[in-house]
Amino acid sequence: MKVAELNLPNYQAKIQKKEGNYFIYDEIRKGYFVLTPEEWVRQNFIHFLINHHSYSKNYFKVEKQFKVNERVKRFDVLIYDKNAAPFLLIECKAPEVKISQATFAQIATYNMELKVPYLIVTNGLTHFICEIDFENKTYNYLQEIPVFK
Repeated sequence: MKVAELNLPNYQAKIQKKEGNYFIYDEIRKGYFVLTPEEWVRQNFIHFLINHHSYSKNYFKVEKQFKVNERVKRFDVLIYDKNAAPFLLIECKAPEVKISQATFAQIATYNMELKVPYLIVTNGLTHFICEIDFENKTYNYLQEIPVFK
């Protein structure tokens, strides 16, 4: 299977083919999941944070459901800090999906419920990082990924 080249360091992904479909191993969820373009971005970004930014995989939650305004939603990746408080929320898109205002609206809606101080939106090629100032109801774009606390 041909996967997209991403703007992330390469890693040795565990990929297997079963019954005509490709699957990629997720170290966080401890299992193989269908290798979609979005899953490829998600796994690459998770490994980028763990292997290049010293994030501990013990603090990751992947593809979990939660409610926003009584509607069930699912986030891509949520990382907690060492005090078990939400720290970093990541929304992953397939490489061919252009990051747009709608993408930010999606993660902002999720964050109304989750109250996470840092947000990342990525399609594996372009990465936007924001710090949320809840007190002043503003946000700032960052050049660097926040240091894991």
